[in-house]
Amino acid sequence: MSVPSSSPTPQPDLDQLVQSIKAWGRELGFADVRIADIDLARHEAGLQAWLDAGHHGEMDYMASHGMKRARPAELVPGTVRVISARMDYLPRATPADWRARERLRQADPQAAVVSVYARGRDYHKVLRNRLQQLAERVRAAIGDYGYRVFTDSAPVMELPLAEKAGLGWRGKHTLLLSREAGSTFFIGEILVDLPLPVDAPTGAHCGQCTSCIAACPTGAILAPGRLDARRCISYLTIELKGSIPEAFRPLIGNRIYGCDDCQLACPWNKFAQTGLLPDFDERNGLGEASLVALFGWEEQEFDRRMEGSPIRRIGHERWLRNLAVGLGNAADGARGDAAIVAALRARAGHPSALVREHVAWALARHGAA
Repeated sequence: MSVPSSSPTPQPDLDQLVQSIKAWGRELGFADVRIADIDLARHEAGLQAWLDAGHHGEMDYMASHGMKRARPAELVPGTVRVISARMDYLPRATPADWRARERLRQADPQAAVVSVYARGRDYHKVLRNRLQQLAERVRAAIGDYGYRVFTDSAPVMELPLAEKAGLGWRGKHTLLLSREAGSTFFIGEILVDLPLPVDAPTGAHCGQCTSCIAACPTGAILAPGRLDARRCISYLTIELKGSIPEAFRPLIGNRIYGCDDCQLACPWNKFAQTGLLPDFDERNGLGEASLVALFGWEEQEFDRRMEGSPIRRIGHERWLRNLAVGLGNAADGARGDAAIVAALRARAGHPSALVREHVAWALARHGAA
């Protein structure tokens, strides 16, 4: 957080400053940068109802700050505007038929499916660094001002702010959608104390389409714009710390970190854009890896390979938990496969009770308990 100087400085031309901010953002790899005010009052009732229903599951941080999440000026005093930025994340080598290819991998019982966004560098680090550079360019142009950078890192309602700024609209799956880029992008923001001119929202463009709702394997999208995170595969494989409920395990299939199903089904993602930065290019062959190969990584190898990746934060234990579920579900197309059964049996005596439980379940699926 930069603290404004007490000495007077010339007032900047705010209209020109906004144009400069957008140009600097493009230079830094952002596909779009827009400005919004911070009035989220109309979202408070929905946020409270979502929390009261327990739809946030174990994500206690979603509730710990109360309505401060919808009140940026309480989080960062002096805030009057948000600079909201979009960064596309599809790897630069992504083919035009990427959605069809992803579906083919989901249909391969031995393939390990990692959400596309997680196959490269941790976006938190990439976006935070670029947003910080953008904030510093503003300071170099106008002098000290109050600001704070966020990337999915504090109690900020990022999606409603991005929607107000005109980066897109909330789809029925609750993700942000853009007519130019679908939903395959990250967002981050800079809260500022500058009364910048704001951009206009885009309006919603989903129409009568419910493809995302129909595509969700676990029925996590309860209604348009209403998500029960406790049923979401991304939550189950990333946020949930303990045992994955048995009722959901068969529905997870071979998805071992995150889930892209609602995005693969969304017609707007025919406009999805490849990223501008090499940071999001695939690492460690995660777009082609098999369940057996990844299940063989010991903790030291996992830590080494996943350094700088968002996957590393779940740790080796939950990595094995997720893979065991995938290996168990491989029984639907490769029941009793010798390599799968051998891999599972090699972990049957794992020190972690969590891993042992999911391995035992997987072996039973293969008739090899």
